[in-house]
Amino acid sequence: MRHGEDGMDRRLGRTCFLRSGYCERGCLHPHVHCVVPAGGLSLDHTHWIHSRERYFLPKPVLREIFRGKFVDALKQAFHDGQLRFEGDLKLLAQPKTFAAWLRPLFRKQWVVYLKRPFGGPEYVLQYLGRYTHRVAISNHRLISLADGQVTFLWRDSAHNNEQKSMTLPLDKFLRRFLLHVLPKGFVRIRNFGFLANRRRATLLPLSFHHLGSAPEPQPEQQIASTEDTFGLWRCPKCGGPMKVVERLTAAQIQLRSPPVVGTAA
Repeated sequence: MRHGEDGMDRRLGRTCFLRSGYCERGCLHPHVHCVVPAGGLSLDHTHWIHSRERYFLPKPVLREIFRGKFVDALKQAFHDGQLRFEGDLKLLAQPKTFAAWLRPLFRKQWVVYLKRPFGGPEYVLQYLGRYTHRVAISNHRLISLADGQVTFLWRDSAHNNEQKSMTLPLDKFLRRFLLHVLPKGFVRIRNFGFLANRRRATLLPLSFHHLGSAPEPQPEQQIASTEDTFGLWRCPKCGGPMKVVERLTAAQIQLRSPPVVGTAA
């Protein structure tokens, strides 16, 4: 969708965060968070087209497009043999029956839930930033591993986030954990439009120019110019400032042998 609400075409940008959605009990709930700037570059890149203050995209448009994309994906999955029908749903394995089941979906009003973020755009970005590289379960929630059983803490959101413990056999716990390991070819963060990797070096500065603002310097640029900048990194043990001494590639880390520990004669 790149057509502006004011009748002018514009090139949008979008950053998508793929989350496996590890719930407190370890179940799988995959979903995608999308951050879309409220506006975009004109197709000739001469000016910035703002969105309306009320909302970026109209609900009826989102409803129709989401419905169409979802039903089309169901059709493709059925054609590719990716859907399994068990029990009472076995009849849907027949192409004519499946097509008849899909047809009424286009006559339904799909629900698209829209609301303003509670804390504003800054809060949303801070919230997503905490989860982009977070593991499925943090160490402090693991209580014990004994007799092939793993006990961990979880919060029951249905009862005022009351903290409870759960014990699972080791194989079931590992299965839940591995559900959140991305398959080969998947990435957690992907950029589109003028934020895409091949375009943003040119289009981002142009966007800032049209908006009358300047991009903030990146952390690496700040480090290069002021090596003694206070508070960039702090030691997790003593709290003192840390300084980059050397940068190693993944290949260098693998090739570097561990230090030799000398023994007393």
